[in-house]
Amino acid sequence: MSAVPKPDIEADHPAAEIIQRLHGLYPKLIDLSLGRIERLLAALGHPERRLPPVIHVAGTNGKGSTCAFLRAIAEAAGLRVHVTTSPHLVRVNERFRIAGELVSDRELTDTLLEIEAVNAGAPITVFEVLSAAGYLLFARHPAELCIVEVGLGGRFDATNVIAAPAACGITSISFDHQEFLGDTLGKIAWEKAGIMKPGRPVATGFQRPEAMLVLQDHAAETGAPLLCRGLDWDIEPGPDGLVFTDGAGSLRLPAPSLPGPHQIENAGIAIASLRASGLALPAAAFAGIGRATWPARLQRLHGNLAALLPPEAELWLDGGHNEGAGIALAGMLEAWRDRPLHLVVGMKQGKHAQAFLAPLLPFASSVWAVAEPGQHGAMSLDALREAAAGQARPGPTVRAALREIAKLPPGRVLICGSLYLAGEVLRQEATVGYSLADA
Repeated sequence: MSAVPKPDIEADHPAAEIIQRLHGLYPKLIDLSLGRIERLLAALGHPERRLPPVIHVAGTNGKGSTCAFLRAIAEAAGLRVHVTTSPHLVRVNERFRIAGELVSDRELTDTLLEIEAVNAGAPITVFEVLSAAGYLLFARHPAELCIVEVGLGGRFDATNVIAAPAACGITSISFDHQEFLGDTLGKIAWEKAGIMKPGRPVATGFQRPEAMLVLQDHAAETGAPLLCRGLDWDIEPGPDGLVFTDGAGSLRLPAPSLPGPHQIENAGIAIASLRASGLALPAAAFAGIGRATWPARLQRLHGNLAALLPPEAELWLDGGHNEGAGIALAGMLEAWRDRPLHLVVGMKQGKHAQAFLAPLLPFASSVWAVAEPGQHGAMSLDALREAAAGQARPGPTVRAALREIAKLPPGRVLICGSLYLAGEVLRQEATVGYSLADA
């Protein structure tokens, strides 16, 4: 998941007071550095050194989906798998999956209290605390694989404390978080390449030339074998699904369970990373890509929000919010030309809304700008309408927009633009039984 940590957790969580206290220890929400987390992990007895084999995943778009494919494959092989991802959508527990199960409120709260005591009031960001919590939780539970998603960038991200991962994956690199990572693809790629470690394989897909050159140069400098799609491995449509090919041979696979043509490459990066990791997995396990789940990535909704639309309409949700995500979504929308498409867009302040929306607008029959009351840092409706070249109508909320769309010819509705908006939407879906524990 491209992911800036949520500034707060849900108010009713038992750990909410702890998180609020920790917020007071450092004035910045984001300050990329390894010094603070290294100090904290040392005080905790270095749990990051007591983990099962780790696959570390960076990139701008597709990190969370790639982690979902990794988990699905490994679990299909019968492995116990730890996973840490960010941000969470509905509940902070989503960030920590321990041997297949989301961490309980009690264990997470006890772990955060322990870390708070050990930290003893020293400067620390909440994301650094949550990263340390993941390592501490994972070190205390047996598993055969640990999947770690980078929070932001890579080089100075709090997850980048694993000295020798079994393998790494770097997904599609595009523009996002330029205020932290740099204003060119080369600078952003340099940050992502920072997860490379000597002798540890790194799988990547197709990249823009400027980004690929940086990855290749850094891999050569670091001594990390770089496995590139089209050179060292490939994945393409086959007679009954997909065919993955690398130096070890070919695999016939089902289509990925996550919709969208961009998910083929994410599945390929997951497979290439696992094949290079040294873990012995049966060939049949790689069919797990057909059973991966990951919320808010072109997720079809069927709950009380969908009920606001005519029965023949479809409601979809995606958390994409940058230029690369817009391009990837447009690839899916090509197949949706058979019916009217209504875009419901809510974004975070500071995002390049025009770059995200430009690939999508040609497919839209209508566009609606929204800002949910609980949506963190929501962009104003006026700014969204300007980014949509004046095409967007004010929602002003998702429910209000859906009620208006219900009066139009039925088709597909895509809610998109922000993971924070996606979280608010899924909270409303939770009233009809939606559970992230099943994701």
